[in-house]
Amino acid sequence: MLPDSLTKLVEQLQKLPGIGAKSAQRLAFHILKTPREDADRLCESIRDVKERVTYCTVCNNITDADPCVYCASHSRDPRLICVVEDPQNVSVVEKTREFRGVYHVLMGVLSPLQGVGPDDLKIAGLLQRVGGGKVDEVILATSPTVEGEATALYLARLLKPLGVRVTRIAMGIPVGSDLEYADEVTMTRAMQGRSDF
Repeated sequence: MLPDSLTKLVEQLQKLPGIGAKSAQRLAFHILKTPREDADRLCESIRDVKERVTYCTVCNNITDADPCVYCASHSRDPRLICVVEDPQNVSVVEKTREFRGVYHVLMGVLSPLQGVGPDDLKIAGLLQRVGGGKVDEVILATSPTVEGEATALYLARLLKPLGVRVTRIAMGIPVGSDLEYADEVTMTRAMQGRSDF
C-alpha cells in the first residue's frame, strides 16, 4: 500500500504515452528521492509549458509566439508547404537543413478504426492557404504507414484541383542498411522513388 499522494502521482504518470504501471511507479519513486528543488523545477517546467506553449494559428506547429518562427520568418519560402502529421515531425525535417519552405501540421492522420476522420485533422487551414493562389508546391510528408498513405492520397485529391503541384517524400531503403533485410514494399518504394545519379 502506497500513500495516497504517491498513488495519485503513479496514476498521473501512467497517463503519459509509453508509460506503463511499473515505469510510472519507478518514475514516482525517482521523483520522491530527488531533492525538493529538482521536483519544484519539474513542476515549474510543466506549468510553464502549459501556460506559454500554444499552436501557431497559421500552420498548427507548437510555438511560444504566434505566428511561429517558421511562418514569421522572411527567409522561408511561403510558396512551398511541407505537410506533416505532428509537431515533432517539423524538427525531423528541420534537422536536414535542406527545407527552406514553411509547414502545415495536420495533428494526426486519417484512421477510421480509431475514429479519426477528415474533420478531426487540420485540413481546412491547409486548403485555405493553398486556395489563396500563393502556393506553388505542397510536399506530403506523412509516414509510410497505411494511415499516412491514406492521408496523403486524400490530401492529394483535395489539393490537385486547386492548381498546385503536389509531391510526396521519397521512401525506400534507409541509409546504412543492408538490402537483404529490405522487405518487398520497402524495396518497391525504393525502386519507384529512384533518382538520377
